Amino acid sequence: MQPRTTEDGTTVYVSETDGDKGSEGPFLVAYESRDAGRRYGWFCTNCESFDNAMDSMGRIKCNRCGNFRKPTEWDAAHE
Repeated sequence: MQPRTTEDGTTVYVSETDGDKGSEGPFLVAYESRDAGRRYGWFCTNCESFDNAMDSMGRIKCNRCGNFRKPTEWDAAHE
């Protein structure tokens, strides 16, 4: 895992293997500690940002570059 520093100065650890494909580049999981005991959030590899949002259906969108992961959950009521 690679240590990275967030905008507020917190050190988090980004997995090099745990993540999901995005439209512009992968989103990798970031953890609060090297032992991966607790997730911190997502790291956008396209712009190297932690400024991402996830909705209840599993969509991830980077607020900086627009990198996007499709939803992992589908609700048939919306089709």
